[in-house]
Amino acid sequence: MATDEPISISEAARRSGVSASTLKRWAAQRIVAVERGEWTSAAASQARLVRRMRERGHSLAEIRKAVADGRLATGSVEELLPAPDRIHSRAEAAAIVGLEEDLIERVMALLGTPMALNDRISDEDIAALQRLAGALRNGFPLIALLQLVRVYAQAGRRIAEAEVRLFHLFVHEPMIRDGVPPLEMAANMERMASELLPTVAPVLEYIHGRYLRFYMEQDVVGHMEADLPLTRSHPDRVTMAFCFVDLTGFTRFTEEEGDEEALDLVERFVETVEATLPADATIVKTIGDEVMIVSSEPRMLSEWAVGFLTLFDERPRPRVAIHCGGAVYRDGDYFGSDVNLAHRVVTRALAGEVLVTRPVAEAAADSGYLDLEPIGEVTLKGVPGPTELYVATAANVRTR
Repeated sequence: MATDEPISISEAARRSGVSASTLKRWAAQRIVAVERGEWTSAAASQARLVRRMRERGHSLAEIRKAVADGRLATGSVEELLPAPDRIHSRAEAAAIVGLEEDLIERVMALLGTPMALNDRISDEDIAALQRLAGALRNGFPLIALLQLVRVYAQAGRRIAEAEVRLFHLFVHEPMIRDGVPPLEMAANMERMASELLPTVAPVLEYIHGRYLRFYMEQDVVGHMEADLPLTRSHPDRVTMAFCFVDLTGFTRFTEEEGDEEALDLVERFVETVEATLPADATIVKTIGDEVMIVSSEPRMLSEWAVGFLTLFDERPRPRVAIHCGGAVYRDGDYFGSDVNLAHRVVTRALAGEVLVTRPVAEAAADSGYLDLEPIGEVTLKGVPGPTELYVATAANVRTR
């Protein structure tokens, strides 16, 4: 949809949800940018945003300034996204999809949308619910499906947020600083977005397929090499090595060097972790300057940790803790006392140090790359009883 294509004022009123008389008044007051009296899809998009700003309590003077600065020029990009057509109630959706109303509401809540709570379910929602219903009919467990929906929603939110924020920082803001006229800005942004958006789904499908093949292979290997049998009582419990890596003194570094320098450091830190991890290891999550990693190979993970500390020699220095045990796998994350223990251990590590627990030390005992020096039993906050710890270093090199 071209932003410079003339449309009638009645069409502009339909698209913006604003009466034609109000549109004329806003145009005369230069609240909506209309060139030579011709309404366009870009102008209608601006009018729609003006209506939203008015509903949120902003004055016309504030909105006029925002329009003049180009801060409302993103409205035309929204035109590229599909808008919901028919709206269904939960009862109607349940009849169409063949799922209970309560389950539909639960799925929609997991997706992070209030539409189900307001009895507003679109045709697009119906299509997605029908696919989920098909998976259930083919025997996929409900508890697993709900976890997948939550993981998909979390990943989707991060992707969408990154798209919007990066577009704003690297496309929209520079145009505002350069003083690009609002309608020209809207046209430029729509042109770029129209080129970018069609590439998103194929790229995501490619990335998903690539990782799906990798993890399926890892799952097969894990089944072949697993020492512990599966149990019916805990189908979601796994045995893994849990690793936490963080930067010592990061808060002080941020205070001294500033937020931007601290952010750059964290990005280099996480990128180095990602680039050097062994194939069997996976980053579960990053929280500020902390990274959580899991692996089914505690020895390999320990060897990586020692090598990583040698490779990443920036200040503040990282520190690492590794523990091996059981955990509940839920929504793409791991939970349980053994995970908490690994997290407690990292707070006892010194800068540039790898601390491992006894189960990890026993698993890595035959490593020709590592020296494992016992430091005795220590008391960790929130952990009942003492924990036996070892310092892992490169063979013949000890730091403690």
